[in-house]
Amino acid sequence: MKSGIVWVVGLLFWANAVLAQADPAALAVGSKAPSFSAKDQHGRTVSLEQLQAKGPVIVIFYRGYWCPFCNRQLKQLQDSLPLLKKRNAQVVAISPESAIYVNNTIDKTEASFPILSDVDNSIMQRYKVLYDVDANTVSRLKAIGVDLNAVNASNDAVLPVPAVYIINQKGIITYAFFDSNYRNRPSVKTLLEKL
Repeated sequence: MKSGIVWVVGLLFWANAVLAQADPAALAVGSKAPSFSAKDQHGRTVSLEQLQAKGPVIVIFYRGYWCPFCNRQLKQLQDSLPLLKKRNAQVVAISPESAIYVNNTIDKTEASFPILSDVDNSIMQRYKVLYDVDANTVSRLKAIGVDLNAVNASNDAVLPVPAVYIINQKGIITYAFFDSNYRNRPSVKTLLEKL
C-alpha cells in the first residue's frame, strides 16, 4: 500500500514538473538568445545573425492580424522606426500566422520591418512563448471569425505570449518583456531607454 502511494505521489510530481516545463516563461536577461531564421513578408530569409550584424535587435512576438493590441503595438513601432534606427536598432516581428495573414498585418500596420511567419512554431518554442489555446478561447475566436487552425501556418491552435526581447550584437538578451496579459505591451519610450 505504501509503495502504491509513493508511486502515485511520484507520478503526480513528475507530471507537474513536465507540465510546468511546457508553460511559457520569459528567457532571462543576460542569457544567450536562441538563433532563428525564417521567411519575411517578401519571401526573403531573415536570420537573427543578419539583423545583429547591423545593431541591437528588437524581437516582437505577436498573435495575429486579428489582434487589435498587436496591431497597435506594430503600428507604434513603425511610426517610431526613425527613432529606433537612430540607435541602429533592427526590428523584427514573429507570428504563428501564415504568410497570407502576415500581409493582412502589414495592411493594418504599414509595417516595413521584417515580419516572420513561424511556420512550424519552432522560433516560438525556442523563445518559450508558445502555448496551446484552450477550447473556450478557440470557440470565442471562431465566433468572431478567427479560426486559429486555418490562420496559423502550422494549422495548430497555438499563440505566443506577446513578448518583446532586445538582443545585443553579441547575441545576449538585454531586455525582456513577457506578460501573459495580451493587453500589456512595452511602450516605444521604454524600448528606446533599454537600447
